[in-house]
Amino acid sequence: MRVAFSGELWFWRGPAPWYFITVPDQKCHDLHMVAASVTYGWGMIPVTAEIGETRWKTSMFPKDGRYLVPVKSAVRKAETLDVGDVVTVRLSVDV
Repeated sequence: MRVAFSGELWFWRGPAPWYFITVPDQKCHDLHMVAASVTYGWGMIPVTAEIGETRWKTSMFPKDGRYLVPVKSAVRKAETLDVGDVVTVRLSVDV
């Protein structure tokens, strides 16, 4: 399954600070359809993500009925991203 969407990069200041992009509701609905067959615990969904020319493996976090795509430092630096930037994310669910 492949999914593409645009979203805003935001920062979570929790005990382990991290940057995320929230998957839009309609795309979350599509992902829920395959989640049971690919999740490996806590509802995590393994994906290959792409922003611009940068590609990496990660897992989406479920949160309040939606999914969050974590965006690591190397990706933010490679694509010169900062909080508030709206970017296009391409995901391929790993099965």
